[in-house]
Amino acid sequence: MATRRTRWQEAGNSGNFGKRFAELVSSGKDIDGEARLADTLLPRGGRVLDAGAGMGRVAAALLRRGHDVVAIEPDGALVRQARETYPGLPIEERDILDLAPGDGPFDLVVCVGNVMVYLAEGTEREALRAMRSVLGENGRILVGFHLRDAPAHARAYTPAEFEADLTDAGLRVDLRAGSYELHPANDSYGVWVLSPAQG
Repeated sequence: MATRRTRWQEAGNSGNFGKRFAELVSSGKDIDGEARLADTLLPRGGRVLDAGAGMGRVAAALLRRGHDVVAIEPDGALVRQARETYPGLPIEERDILDLAPGDGPFDLVVCVGNVMVYLAEGTEREALRAMRSVLGENGRILVGFHLRDAPAHARAYTPAEFEADLTDAGLRVDLRAGSYELHPANDSYGVWVLSPAQG
């Protein structure tokens, strides 16, 4: 079991995060950008893991689109909020670092919303390896996080550092963009589609 204290725990802001997204959901704002891109990367009825699911908004959107969804989130308060907001959403209180090959295979692992920059210090490669380990044949990983103006307590994670870590974890970059609508890569936000490196 993962025991290292994460940057998310250091920030202590799960209540603010959950409240903000609950308000966006209730106001009818569009919060499905990540899910729309994830949907295009999946076969119909694909199997998807939402790793670091927060209050479940991306997982719920993919479930509505007909996918077989499993969501994991280590923050117990967010897991409870996800269950209240999206009854029936399959979400477990679990850390990415606890994933093992037997949890898969998945067609897609979704790891968005700054999850990578809130991991425990020094666990980024371990997390990437764990996500890689649950991919099925032709499986991919969708990752996104702020490159600039990151939230408080989040790591400043440059594209070069991230890409060195993913290479070490046995992954390759299939696509890099600057948004979930696939705008060109930029210095503000990074979106990557990854797959296992060959050989």
